[in-house]
Amino acid sequence: MAGRLSIAASRLLGGGGVGRCAASSLPARSGMGLPVGKPLVPDKPLPIQDELIWDNGTPFPEPCIDRIAPHIGKYESLAWLCGGLGFFATLGLLAAWNDKASKLTCAPKVYPYDNLRVELGGKP
Repeated sequence: MAGRLSIAASRLLGGGGVGRCAASSLPARSGMGLPVGKPLVPDKPLPIQDELIWDNGTPFPEPCIDRIAPHIGKYESLAWLCGGLGFFATLGLLAAWNDKASKLTCAPKVYPYDNLRVELGGKP
């Protein structure tokens, strides 16, 4: 009974295993074209600054270099960069300064009888 079911299942799944499944599904699903549209072959000379525009086939092409915040100058952005890097450098230095585990050369040894208090001269 189990043999008949496995033969029927292999016939149902194609019999060729993963290779046949991948070979039959890849051409059907990968033929959907490029994600940016079909490239046009230029039939006249390109404009001088053509490489600065990203034309992805939409009605509104956008510039390749985005001007996200044109009101922020280079010195203000340098100040923000230095402030952020300084914050993380300070945080790293504080973590290294407060690292107690690196100051111990070995783990403290614990002795029996209240850490040998009486044997080392303590009161009984």
